[in-house]
Amino acid sequence: MATTSAPARNRSAVRTLLRLWPYVRPARARLFTAAFVATLASSVGLVIPLVLKWMVDGPVADRDPAGVWLGALCLLLLGFAEALLFGLRRWLVARPLAHVEASMRADLYRHLQRLPVSFHDRWASGQLLSRGMTDLMLLRMFLAFPLTFLLVNGVTIVIGVIIMLLQDWTLGLVILGPAVPVMVTCVVFEKRYAEVARRAQDQVGDLTTVVEESVLGIRIIKGFGRHRSQARAFRDLSGKLRGTELRKARLLATIWGVIVTLPEVAIGAALVVGVVQVADGGLSAGTLVAFLSTALALRWPVESIGFLLAMSQEAATATERYFEVMDEEVEEAEERRAAAVGSGSTSLADKGLRFHDVQFRYPDAPPESRPVLQHIDLHIRPGESMALVGSTGSGKTTLTALVPRFYEVTSGRITLDGVDITGLSRQALRAKVAVAFEEPTLFSAAVGDNVLMGADGTAGTAELERALAVAQADFVHALPQGTDTQVGEQGLSLSGGQRQRLALARAVVGQPEFLVLDDPLSALDVHTEAAVEAALRDVLADTTALIVAHRPSTVLLADRVALLSGGRIAAVGTHHELLRTNAEYAHLMSGEEEGAR
Repeated sequence: MATTSAPARNRSAVRTLLRLWPYVRPARARLFTAAFVATLASSVGLVIPLVLKWMVDGPVADRDPAGVWLGALCLLLLGFAEALLFGLRRWLVARPLAHVEASMRADLYRHLQRLPVSFHDRWASGQLLSRGMTDLMLLRMFLAFPLTFLLVNGVTIVIGVIIMLLQDWTLGLVILGPAVPVMVTCVVFEKRYAEVARRAQDQVGDLTTVVEESVLGIRIIKGFGRHRSQARAFRDLSGKLRGTELRKARLLATIWGVIVTLPEVAIGAALVVGVVQVADGGLSAGTLVAFLSTALALRWPVESIGFLLAMSQEAATATERYFEVMDEEVEEAEERRAAAVGSGSTSLADKGLRFHDVQFRYPDAPPESRPVLQHIDLHIRPGESMALVGSTGSGKTTLTALVPRFYEVTSGRITLDGVDITGLSRQALRAKVAVAFEEPTLFSAAVGDNVLMGADGTAGTAELERALAVAQADFVHALPQGTDTQVGEQGLSLSGGQRQRLALARAVVGQPEFLVLDDPLSALDVHTEAAVEAALRDVLADTTALIVAHRPSTVLLADRVALLSGGRIAAVGTHHELLRTNAEYAHLMSGEEEGAR
């Protein structure tokens, strides 16, 4: 299970966030317009102190009520214009940013479908879920607010400082005094907060995994009375996340304290100096009011730097986590073909499903480790069904996973009718090869939709009924809505045998050329198994099939049997031949080895 909890990394937040540009580019016009509107709104706010200066030095000093009312009207109109412009900014960004988030989520989902099974073996589903939900929500919030206001507030601060320096440069220098310590604090804060933000987001993924596993495994938890231990595991992870979030809060409080306190002290100092200058006649009262009003107007842009930087760091971390998945190499492009393989005519000896000196080692296994499968040479002739038998850990399931290319062979090759499977696109390969697993997976959809998932989209009611009949899954007609009945998450509303029969129906509905079955009848009772076997014989008569078998009744479905022992093919023959000539096979079929797999 990968949490990918990253140690502190030397990465630039700006460089990381720039990777969002391809998604943002279609909305760039509205985003740039929104930034301009927000800058204009902030600039309008800076005009208010200048109006105050005019009012104090003019109508107020001259005791002119009409001038005072005119100034008040100007202030009202400026405030209204500022509010209207900020509202317009919000309207401009809402729709395009929702589209950006939806596009990124759709791309992530498509990418996950194209990633190899080995990737999903390594990664916890909760980590992927947190990237697709929480991280993308953080990115939308960043694009909607911090991205704009880091620019807008920066421009506002520059304009405001220029206005203050033009009004009185000595007071301006007093206000600028805290600039250096504030910038140093921001640099230190950025590095520390980035590390903690990454840890928190990874811990959210771990917590999501625990919740998801607890929900899906609720029957096991209740059946074994493990709710207390699961609750304890949840509390431990939740406590770690709480501690990390509190550390984030402490860091944010520290920078906020510095950013708020120093400018406030500077404004107080400027007030004292300015009052002295007014008393000495070196500064007009209106100028002091305008200066202090401008300084107070800049409080929000300055104070917001702390949480804007925090949100930006969280967005950079979310971007990094998103592209960790997007950067994973997908299964080879469909256009790739092995030029020499599959061209020309195919001899009869190459027809069917054939393994040519195949070796396999799992991708994350150490290079020096022993391969799971070694020197596999096996030929299943066209229309022949072969049972694959072996003890626990012999590599049967692994071997079947190589045919539809869930994993790539380490060396050697596998051919279908003489064509190397690596020379076929995965779509074309999986249209030829259907699979059914011992642990069937059903989706939250109708029964019929689950079964027809195994067809190419052209199958209809007739094909569905035929597949259900082969799998002896007539029980579906007794369900409340028949084949339109929703089976619920993981199909847990059905029994294990019912789920297995629907998975078998899904495998045969498309009438594939090649069929790979991993102990497809293990959950069936004796009578149902016999009925399914009788129906399967008709299907297997026209199909090249590889069937993982653990019981003699399943073995008897096959024309021949291959014994897999220690990752190698130890013997091939009919069931009766191997019973007479191979002691290991006879031992397996005798049932003396419990849970033979």
